[in-house]
Amino acid sequence: MEERKGLLCVFCAAVLYSIGGLCIKVIPWNGMSINGARTAIALVVIGGYLLAARHPLRFNRWILVGALCVFGTNALFSLANKLTTAANAIVLQFTAPIFVILASALFWRKRPQKLDVAACVVVLGGVLFFFADSLSQGGGLGNVLALISGISYAGVFLMNELPDGDGISSVFWGDVLSAATGLPFLLREEPLSPTALGSLLVLGVFQVALAYILMMNGLKTTPPVTASLVSGIEPVLNPILVALFYHERIGPFALAGALIVVAGVVGYNVLRGLQKQSPERA
Repeated sequence: MEERKGLLCVFCAAVLYSIGGLCIKVIPWNGMSINGARTAIALVVIGGYLLAARHPLRFNRWILVGALCVFGTNALFSLANKLTTAANAIVLQFTAPIFVILASALFWRKRPQKLDVAACVVVLGGVLFFFADSLSQGGGLGNVLALISGISYAGVFLMNELPDGDGISSVFWGDVLSAATGLPFLLREEPLSPTALGSLLVLGVFQVALAYILMMNGLKTTPPVTASLVSGIEPVLNPILVALFYHERIGPFALAGALIVVAGVVGYNVLRGLQKQSPERA
């Protein structure tokens, strides 16, 4: 039961993450300014959560490592969304499951299960298929930053695996870094329209704060590889929302890719559930 709740938290977090591409696109600021403002808003929400949950704010070198992963994910994705298409940014960031599997094998000596590897191949194949007609669009620098954000995003899934780590404390300090480095850029920005201001509030409250709170709670009972694969819904929803409301093109390959990703995520969880039930029946 607890594991199901954890999976649901991870899934809901991925859905909230997926609104990032659209909200960032409609804000006429550079990526650092947006990231600084949204994480400053998120800090208020996360600080309130820590007080309400009576969770002590901790800091050590491993929590700092996690904070750097959060900062890298926040900042690099914001910059990439301004320098390339939303499709490019999210598909390259979603190389994260590969890095999760590699890091788990190298640092924790956790051999990936065949089902994990197979699901990773299917989901990533679906993501690539989904963006087959758009990967060539957008700037090279944005694509590079998005790929690096995939490495830092993998670190987010692994934060609770770090010795003496504390995921929600890492999120708080990572947002402190994001706000501190991004807010100075606001001095050069123009005032926001009501639509852009609303998007910024949505980013801070839901796409950063609530999404990270859900993710950290989900990771308490969900293995990192599983969580990164369940998050496969994000790279599907993100560009679909941008296509619908910001009019970035989405082609027939996208629809096929969406079906592959959804089928891969659903199939992975069904098969994983059956695997867990088999020993009990035996």
